[in-house]
Amino acid sequence: ETGNRPATSILKPSQFTSTLSAATNGTTINTITNSSLQSQQQQQQHNPQVQYRNIMAECQQLMNKIAELESDKNEHVLVEETLQPLDGNRRAYRLVGDVLVERTVAEVLPSIVKNKENLESTIQALRGRLSSRQKEAADLKAKYNFQQ
Repeated sequence: ETGNRPATSILKPSQFTSTLSAATNGTTINTITNSSLQSQQQQQQHNPQVQYRNIMAECQQLMNKIAELESDKNEHVLVEETLQPLDGNRRAYRLVGDVLVERTVAEVLPSIVKNKENLESTIQALRGRLSSRQKEAADLKAKYNFQQ
């Protein structure tokens, strides 16, 4: 040891981590933990069974969303069928968020029709995605001979 230089010693990896942790109040441990979680996620992505489960979970979510949007679309159809024969100047009340708004049938009906059309196109897009994800799952199942 010479004059102004501090003494140096060789640290083992566990000592190094705990020394850094003490010096940075745990920030290093979080970084190491996050990087190890990322590497575990990358390994899981390469695992076909995990991929299959993830795809099937996404398919389930897509089916739930499609069912929800189908229900909304059916409500729009019912409202449209109810409003069609009515006079355009008649009052109609529409719930926008949590607010009930007074309009006329002539003002409300076009927006109901447009929303219904948007729901239909969204449902079609989700069905397309569901179909492709189900095909991916079937391909994985056939390739790796899963028993599910």
